[in-house]
Amino acid sequence: MVTQQFRGSPEEADLTRADSLAREIFSDVADKWALLIIDAPGERTLRFGEVRKEIEGISHKTLTQNLRMLERNGLVERSAYPTVPPRVEYTLTEPGEALRETVHGMCDWTHRHLGHIEAARHRFDA
Repeated sequence: MVTQQFRGSPEEADLTRADSLAREIFSDVADKWALLIIDAPGERTLRFGEVRKEIEGISHKTLTQNLRMLERNGLVERSAYPTVPPRVEYTLTEPGEALRETVHGMCDWTHRHLGHIEAARHRFDA
């Protein structure tokens, strides 16, 4: 399905339409790796290896793909420096920072309700 170009104010966007840009954005940022990448730097600028160390279990390829997607969506800014070896740094943009606040809230929610969810899963699976 091709995402339709939106014309109008953001407030008028129909987020429920199948061809909505919002659906594409939701799909991009609601990924577990994207959420962890957005939460990782806090207010710091990190190099690729530092981001990878912050997120246990993420592969080099997956991190690269997600950082590119976040950069494409304007949530991460990539700065490359012509050094040997090359140095690349990632910083959240203003919209990325705003999203990080939401992601941080989701992380807090997860910590607060983890025991409840675990108990519910045990009851359901029994």
